Amino acid sequence: MEIVEGELRRLRTGLGAGDRREWAFLVRVRFTADDAARVIGGARDVLAAVIERVGNWPAFECWPELLPAWFVQRCEPESVPDPSFDVEAWERWWRGLTSEQKAAECQGPWMLSDWLYYFDPTEEGRGDDRSWWWWDAGVSEPGSGWVEVATTGWPCETGSLSWLIKASGGTDLGYGT
Repeated sequence: MEIVEGELRRLRTGLGAGDRREWAFLVRVRFTADDAARVIGGARDVLAAVIERVGNWPAFECWPELLPAWFVQRCEPESVPDPSFDVEAWERWWRGLTSEQKAAECQGPWMLSDWLYYFDPTEEGRGDDRSWWWWDAGVSEPGSGWVEVATTGWPCETGSLSWLIKASGGTDLGYGT
């Protein structure tokens, strides 16, 4: 829970003097945008709304009211599950993809339920096994910004982060450690 509390504090107030670079891997995502500060602010607002509810995870039906409306509107409409969908075949297909192919498949837009899955701490989600945590963000120069996340290793699953930045208005994403 300490990791989540630190992440929520960094989302709300930014990197503080007490934050130590104790993470083995920090990954920086660069993006372009007409207003990079607005992209960062939007991403912070969405992620903070999710992270502050990790201890008391709401039902999916509540999320459209808990998240900024613009984010929910930019997500793909929810689809009806196909009862003939073969999860094991899909997982085999996914594991067979290269990192580049997986990145291309995760471009978005994402359904809200798929995006929330990566933060959901219940047995339905991956929240207890997340791949990244917000560390810092900033504007590099007019028209570009960056978001830095702490990870457990590189490469890591960053599709949910990419969609957060894209839905917030960022384009031309690039990754580096």
